[in-house]
Amino acid sequence: MKAILCKAWGGPETLVLEEVASREPDAGEVKIRVRAAGVNFPDVLIIQKKYQIQPALPFSPGAEIAGDVLSVGTGVMHVKPGDKVVSFCGVGGFAEEVIAPANVTMPMPPGVPYPLAAIFSLAYGTSWHAVRDRAALQAGETMLVLGASGGVGLAAVEIGRAIGARVIAAASTDEKLAICKQHGADALINYSREDLREAIKRESGGKGPDVIFDPVGGKFAEPAFRSIGWRGRYLVIGFADGEIPALPLNLPLLKGASIVGIFWGEFAKREPQLNMKGLAEMMTWMREGKIKPLISKSYVLADAPQALMDMAARKVIGKIVITP
Repeated sequence: MKAILCKAWGGPETLVLEEVASREPDAGEVKIRVRAAGVNFPDVLIIQKKYQIQPALPFSPGAEIAGDVLSVGTGVMHVKPGDKVVSFCGVGGFAEEVIAPANVTMPMPPGVPYPLAAIFSLAYGTSWHAVRDRAALQAGETMLVLGASGGVGLAAVEIGRAIGARVIAAASTDEKLAICKQHGADALINYSREDLREAIKRESGGKGPDVIFDPVGGKFAEPAFRSIGWRGRYLVIGFADGEIPALPLNLPLLKGASIVGIFWGEFAKREPQLNMKGLAEMMTWMREGKIKPLISKSYVLADAPQALMDMAARKVIGKIVITP
């Protein structure tokens, strides 16, 4: 079977498409024919040895997939050959087949197409865990979403609206902000051409947001945190900007605010029942039309390096998928 391989640490241009041997699953594993694989910013980091997880070389990136079960290892009872499944495999997804842990593999919801199923778990799982679980966002509160047009950002916008909060979307272009508006944002901030703190003050009525959702980091982190409301919750999602900010610790003291770390992959492993509860709630919201995941582009397997280049260059709106 064919797979995209990372054989040496580096950028997306170093990845290669090769024929690799297929293997059968061990105990507690599932072998899946990949029909669609979601592309996420951690896929860019992991091949550069900049992510929390550093697999042994060579490996195939790709953390989330949807496909068909080919075979199962001993002890696997909840899925069987022929079942349509989604899996948060962590690595290995950019291939025609993947061996995935059974405990992060689950049946696909009926009627959901493969690409939509493939892009749902990580982005929407991360945003639900952040907004609903860790921040406990309430109806009537205000949430600021930085990098709001990206995969997790747009998911956060939709989840905030589904809860009944006021959502302020911040992004770098009017085109990206128009997408945020279509997905439920109440107010828009273009932080490439206006002062972020002044814009937050304007759009929050001077009170500051109750929750700040930040997958970007970099230079916008500190001015955003300085604008947070009393008892605010600052959600650390990731660092798409490439720079990990160093926030002065007097800032949370002065605002009675919390800095809350979000690591959905570990949450899904440690608290699988709560994670499943979140996915079930979001599936209900999707059926009700409250959330509408956006897939802006699909790539064939050979073009996976280009997909990661586009992700690294922050050209992606919503989610993108690879379809082997």
